[in-house]
Amino acid sequence: MNYSDDIINTFWIFLGYLVYIPVLLLAIRRAPWWHARLNTDFNVFLGMTVATLFFWSVKAGFAEGLSLHLVGATMLTLMFGWAFAVISLSLVLIGISLMGDAGWQAYALNATILIVIPVLISHGIFRLVDSRLPNNFFIYIFINAFFGSAIALGAVGLASTWVLAMADAYTMDYLIYNYLAYYPLLLFPEAFLTGMLMTIFVLYFPHWVSTFDDNRYLKNH
Repeated sequence: MNYSDDIINTFWIFLGYLVYIPVLLLAIRRAPWWHARLNTDFNVFLGMTVATLFFWSVKAGFAEGLSLHLVGATMLTLMFGWAFAVISLSLVLIGISLMGDAGWQAYALNATILIVIPVLISHGIFRLVDSRLPNNFFIYIFINAFFGSAIALGAVGLASTWVLAMADAYTMDYLIYNYLAYYPLLLFPEAFLTGMLMTIFVLYFPHWVSTFDDNRYLKNH
């Protein structure tokens, strides 16, 4: 994760912008901006964005472009919806780039891997669960938050490994044994933290979570 400009060629940089820019523009258009006019909602959004920036800055690095850190995309998606999650994580990536932990030329490619993929997967899992499974508190927490965040992060690892191999930054064998092999160690912390925080939020601050409704998940059971 967090590609630097030195290891990514022009083709992949261009491809990153080709994917990320349309998603960002759609997110800006679809985001429920009336929430931003509510001080509580805006403060929660900023607070979660800053907290996510902190988690992204705490990482383990193996070689250039090979670093591991928590993503938090599923939690932001469940809290604010996919559009605001894309915007929040885009701000986080700007902060990471300003800190020198990611390349500016590779910004869109980093955003595609670290933002677009996990946010859309998290949103897709939520929509699937919401339409096919009962409105149950434990289903919401364990499938949407716990397993959803693990699946989203696993997809990030697979996509990141594939791009690095296709860009000839490292060989696939090297990446599998020295990068991808460490992702399982990160899946449980991501899932546990997301599940724990979402449990706290929906129990004590349900108005912070746009995808959760007391009347559907708690009061009818």
